Amino acid sequence: MAQHDYTNELIHESSPYLQQHAHNPVDWYPWGDKALDKAAEYNKLLVISIGYSACHWCHVMEEESFEDTSIAHTMNQHYVSIKVDREERPDIDQVYMKAAQLLTGRGGWPLNVIALPDGRPVFAGTYFPNDQWSDILDFFHNNYADKPDSLIAYAAALTEGITSVGKFNPVSVSSQEFELNIINSAYQSVLPQFDTLFGGRKGAPKFPSPVFWEFVLELEKTNGSSENPVYTLLDNLGKGGINDQLAGGFARYSTDDKWRVPHFEKMLYDNAQLISLYVHAWQQTKNDQYKRIAEETLAFVNDEMRHQNGGYYSSIDADSQGEEGTFYTWSYEELETILNEDAPAIMEYFNCSKKGNWENGKNILYRTRSISQMLPFYDYDSLQFIAALNSARLDLLKARKQRVLPAIDDKILTSWNALMLKANLEAYRAFQNEEYLDYALHNARFLSKYMIEKRGGIQRSFKDGKASITGFLDDYAFTIDAFIELYQSTFDEKWLKKAKSIADHALCDFYDETSGMFYYSPTASLISREYDIHDGVMPSSNSAMCKNLIALYHYYGNEQYIEVARNMLTQMEDAMYEDLYAYGNWASAALMLVDEPYEVAIVGNDAVGKAREIDQDYLPHILLYGTTKKGRLELLDGKFIKGQTTIYVCRNKTCNQPVTSAKDALIQLK
Repeated sequence: MAQHDYTNELIHESSPYLQQHAHNPVDWYPWGDKALDKAAEYNKLLVISIGYSACHWCHVMEEESFEDTSIAHTMNQHYVSIKVDREERPDIDQVYMKAAQLLTGRGGWPLNVIALPDGRPVFAGTYFPNDQWSDILDFFHNNYADKPDSLIAYAAALTEGITSVGKFNPVSVSSQEFELNIINSAYQSVLPQFDTLFGGRKGAPKFPSPVFWEFVLELEKTNGSSENPVYTLLDNLGKGGINDQLAGGFARYSTDDKWRVPHFEKMLYDNAQLISLYVHAWQQTKNDQYKRIAEETLAFVNDEMRHQNGGYYSSIDADSQGEEGTFYTWSYEELETILNEDAPAIMEYFNCSKKGNWENGKNILYRTRSISQMLPFYDYDSLQFIAALNSARLDLLKARKQRVLPAIDDKILTSWNALMLKANLEAYRAFQNEEYLDYALHNARFLSKYMIEKRGGIQRSFKDGKASITGFLDDYAFTIDAFIELYQSTFDEKWLKKAKSIADHALCDFYDETSGMFYYSPTASLISREYDIHDGVMPSSNSAMCKNLIALYHYYGNEQYIEVARNMLTQMEDAMYEDLYAYGNWASAALMLVDEPYEVAIVGNDAVGKAREIDQDYLPHILLYGTTKKGRLELLDGKFIKGQTTIYVCRNKTCNQPVTSAKDALIQLK
């Protein structure tokens, strides 16, 4: 029977991922009381299947198993089945991903869980082929019918393991002061993991992990080092197939160790953070290639992933027409036809061949040679080759636009939008392009209007004109960070006040005084209330909150902020020094204590202009204050001098002699 002949409870949901399963023959429910009450009433096990819209293997398992009427019959008869969009409900994903990692030593998506009617898991794994999934369903149904006590006991033990992993014992006194030499020693311990040839971490698959490399860039700046592995990474990312060589934008990860063969889905959070990293690298090096890649990625996101209301969509699928990468890859014959007489040179430049450089004779565009390395073999000078290359890109883009577009997950997530808000602002500050500020302000107004309540509470997801789902700690932490950045970009104090209001709300609803950390969710509604600690593809929400509190302490002088931040870092000392790669943003927070931020107060009519001059340098440890008149922040008090713009470089409540040029201020900062 055709898929559209069925309809289940997901038809009422706004999540594109849940909507994708609304016509499966499986009687899916969204997470909620209706499903859980049914499981309790009929004493049925739960199937909890977790994924996201752009997930390739989620699509595969749907097609193989969840559209199979025989599998659906088993699930409908013996289970209550729940579908979860991990991007909307990362709190649920955290709990059951921990179960999978405890049981199998690894995780991923789709994440498929068998649980007791009360939600305690008895089994968790990732993708399963049809026959394996059928066997799993039969096994646990039969065991629950014949030996329920053994499954209940097993669920109790597994749940105890879930709740015990990641617990924090309160520590009131730091065992050691944060010192630069200790952080450097921890950094030296991870150097053997670096791929010195292609950048990033050794092995495959490879994730860009901009969180960690932001820390490395910051540490090398603090140390005054000119040798930086970040540049090896950025050079190879920019040339690789992971970077769309035609339209810009980065895929989520590379399946090989050279960044050439991507898993083609494009996530908002990856692109936002990579924009920031390329901007910072340009500020430090003035390498025009870094600026070009940042601008291309900004153009891609702002053109392809931006809603007219100012919000940004979550992701673009890897698949189209039922296959991965179809939209992005090329046959030799297609390239020959489109490129005409330039085909030989352009195909060699992008490493394309008749047999293909990927699966089924298809070609992925990536670069291994520079233009100057190409010229000796073809009858072009450099300007002619550049012209041919630009023409080829336009022709290929035109041809690609005729293809079936990959699906877009058009839900708007607060936390990911905050990362993009910050990326637009950092590009504006460095490149002085007002368009990026316009995008940022539009986005900030959208978040303020639809996602942030007057008292500082936050909603997580927006779709079809409606905000939903109570926000989690990353929604708060990343928004605070973005609004602090927005204040430094505009010197409009309302954004700093909003950041403070949201931080105070988070301290009230999420902070756990016993552990000294913030819970990820505001309530204990699941079998375990988790802490988000590890810095992975995004900063952990706790490390982001720690940095926010340090910054807000400098702006407002609230001792609670710095006390909480110091205590958080104390909890993380051992973990940070044992596995720095997993705690890069925590190490960045520690650097904020080791290398105390400079506070740069700029007062006068040209305050914003002077700030942008200062922003031409990479200065990770400064906080900007500014006003065109008498300022209300304490550091600005009494510093206004009529008729001139004055810059005060301060540190630890002590200011240098005021200057009137950004050049002189930079000398003081250095």
